[in-house]
Amino acid sequence: MIVLRYRVAIYNGHYDYGTTYEKLNEKVGPKTLLSYLYVSPNNKRKIMLLTDPEVESSLLISLDEGASYQRYHLAFDILSLLFHPEQEDWILAYGHDQKLYVSVEFGRRWQLVHDRVVPNRFYWSKLGLDQEPGMIHLETSVSDRQSQYITCKLQNCSEANKGRPFPGFISPDSLVVQDQYVFIQVGILNVSLPKYILPKDLQIISTDDNQVVAAVQDWHQNDSYNLYMSEARGLFFTLALENIVSSGGPEGNIMIDLYEVAGIKGVFLSNKVVEGQVKTFITYNKGRDWHLLQAPTTDLKGTRLSCVQPYCSLHLHLHVSDNPYTSGNIVSKESAPGIIVASGTIGPELTAYNVSIFITSDAGNTWREVFEEEYSVLFLNQGGALVAIRHTPLAIRHIWLSFDEGKRWNKYSFSPSPLYVDGVLGEPGEDTLIMTIFGHFSHRSEWQLVKIDFKAIFNRRCNTDDYQTWQLHNDGKVCIMGVKRIFHNLKPDTRCVKTRDQYISQMSDSCPCTEADFDCDYGFERQSDGGCTPVFWFVPSSVSTDCTTGDSFLNTTGYRKALSNNCTAETLGKYSPRSQRCPRQAPRGLQLVTSEGTLTATMGDNVTFLVFLEEVIITLDFGDGTAISYANISSIEDGIKHIYSKVGIYRVVATALNSLGSERVLLYLHVTCLLEQVQLSAPSVVVRNEAVNLSTVLKPRYVGSVTYYWWFNNHTEPVMTLVGGMSFTFSKEGTHTVTVQVSVGNTVLQDKITVAVYEHFKSHVLAFSSNLEAFNPGVPEWRQDISRVVKDSMVQVTGISGEQLLVSVLPGLPTAAEFSLGSLIPEEKTALYFSLCLMSKYFSPPLFSQAPIMDISESGHNGATVIILVSVVFVGLAVFVIYKFKSTLEHLDTGPDARGIGKVSFIKRTVTDK
Repeated sequence: MIVLRYRVAIYNGHYDYGTTYEKLNEKVGPKTLLSYLYVSPNNKRKIMLLTDPEVESSLLISLDEGASYQRYHLAFDILSLLFHPEQEDWILAYGHDQKLYVSVEFGRRWQLVHDRVVPNRFYWSKLGLDQEPGMIHLETSVSDRQSQYITCKLQNCSEANKGRPFPGFISPDSLVVQDQYVFIQVGILNVSLPKYILPKDLQIISTDDNQVVAAVQDWHQNDSYNLYMSEARGLFFTLALENIVSSGGPEGNIMIDLYEVAGIKGVFLSNKVVEGQVKTFITYNKGRDWHLLQAPTTDLKGTRLSCVQPYCSLHLHLHVSDNPYTSGNIVSKESAPGIIVASGTIGPELTAYNVSIFITSDAGNTWREVFEEEYSVLFLNQGGALVAIRHTPLAIRHIWLSFDEGKRWNKYSFSPSPLYVDGVLGEPGEDTLIMTIFGHFSHRSEWQLVKIDFKAIFNRRCNTDDYQTWQLHNDGKVCIMGVKRIFHNLKPDTRCVKTRDQYISQMSDSCPCTEADFDCDYGFERQSDGGCTPVFWFVPSSVSTDCTTGDSFLNTTGYRKALSNNCTAETLGKYSPRSQRCPRQAPRGLQLVTSEGTLTATMGDNVTFLVFLEEVIITLDFGDGTAISYANISSIEDGIKHIYSKVGIYRVVATALNSLGSERVLLYLHVTCLLEQVQLSAPSVVVRNEAVNLSTVLKPRYVGSVTYYWWFNNHTEPVMTLVGGMSFTFSKEGTHTVTVQVSVGNTVLQDKITVAVYEHFKSHVLAFSSNLEAFNPGVPEWRQDISRVVKDSMVQVTGISGEQLLVSVLPGLPTAAEFSLGSLIPEEKTALYFSLCLMSKYFSPPLFSQAPIMDISESGHNGATVIILVSVVFVGLAVFVIYKFKSTLEHLDTGPDARGIGKVSFIKRTVTDK
């Protein structure tokens, strides 16, 4: 297809390979604006010109290779055409209105096939594969998320004649018909990939030799794909190569860096991402084994190169040009097996700079550098000669010609003036020895066509004496794909014309079958020693549900003879399937335990589960929303590992399944996190025979399943609870000790407090000034020390007996304390306002002052309420704090503004009076 979209002069070349041209504008109309030109793939004499639909919608058809044209008006606008692969007059046309039309008269008449057809998702039937030769496969749109796969007869696509090979809906834009395979997607990709694969895209690479080669993008991949090979049915796939480089094409299509070498079956080149670097690999047995390319031993100047694998190798750009007038980054031909020309670099990885041109004559075993810049290389005389033209935006006038597969090059001039080259075109089949270069002398000049005829260089036809043989090998191994292949090529500097009837491509001798001729079967993976063993999710003895009890079936041994492999079956042995009986009973005796034998685990650590039962499919549900299936659980010697990200109690379920039934077992796993601290909280003074609430605070707050053990005084039996609080009643006056132990997993921490029990008491809360916060380390010892000092100071000031006074500094910030007056204090409601000034060692000697006594009796209450205001400087308290927390004070400012350490003020009166 040639895109014109311009009102230009149209020429028809005579039968002299472009030496003379005839202007055809008058035959199609001088003002005709064309958009596309089509040539029938089955008959090059039939040509179709499509006019620009913005001007008029019509076809210009020629049946005599452009000598004359007939105009046919269209009732629809054509977006694309699809010619039948065998019938030269059958054409499918896709319109801008999503309608599909068919013509059986090379476009002279059209008939509607179907509407709402998905773009580019319609296919002709293949002769010999479909029941009817005129069958059409197409995908029709039902909604934005649903499509249907239907088949229609050529000229009768009525509802009664529609076929629905797949009765349900399919994913939009997913129908692919290629050779004998039909691919659709239903929800998820409907192919049997390894069960741990979650594919988000699948690209069909090829369907040659009764095998599907597919590139699959896993859920975690963005710019790479994995390569899979199928068995003959195209249903079960095995991994061939991981992390193949991918990129977006010019029209939104996906470009996979995988190149099939022409002329030699089974040879592929691919660019793979290895630890962040792109490296080129080659296979000679269709993906079974891959290895790096050996770099040339010398550069273009003959300097020896030091390039040692795997740190250094040859890497190639593998993009093939869609433009028929440019050669792309890599080229090989069916008519010249073994010769590959590509641009690339030498080093640890593929780069886009310092690109050179490399060539191989033995299918990639050895390479030579031929140009230090990018060139387009064309095959002439079926590979008997190579033509190179510099790939540059500058004007050029020379080409290079080689007769020894690129070892030596001769320079030739093709134009008297430098030409800006737009493209190079060789004749199909490369039998004519003619090449056409087209371009322009300046950016304003018209196109120039330069025809180069190389016949004068080749003075005779080739004979058998002009050929030599070379043997295909893979790093010295000559048995490849089960045969020894010997190819013929011209001897160096032989200038004779090769013809197809004289050309002998190859000779083959078969080899006995060895392990190298077998791929790993579905569910198996290759080990370092070359053997195939089951992967964790597959069990060889698993069978389909249609296996009848008492019958036998052929089960894989892990090996599958590679398709297109022609080895002789002399020593199959362990590579052949084995006969196996169907299961006799449903699964019995399933066991599920942890490797430690416990039902507890720590959050964030690996938990190892052990499942015991052979030859069944096991599904393990971890209880946190994740599950995984294994069909060969015995192959996992270290058990099944899982990490829980949250604390809690998880219901773990293991299910065993075979064709006769299932069995299920479960366990409850307590997942906790490490307990760092326990803090017991309770009132420091309580009333005898009244319930008091005890509570705990844990750090971190949520640690999972917790058991609390409460100990009161010297009782030998604790009270056990599952919550961090309880209510308790003290029946005797005095000092009581409460201890709580907290058990989380294998960790046990405790805290204890002392509770004073009185018949009657009065309680008050104290607040401290904010500058004391810098001295509060938040530990119980500090609170106990401050409580003791404050109590001693209050006893000195008030004259109250120490046995009647209890002071407790409360945990947390801001710092606060509570003091309680015992039952010997008179029952009149009395409030004391204390102002306790704490000072540092820089304070002056004690200073005492006394405030006047004030009567603030409240109505409705008998007795006097006395407020005593006492301001006392506690030098001893300051010295104690400095001594106790010297390391903290050493970092404080000791200037004149940093004297005061703290101030204690009574801020609230709470009276408990019996």
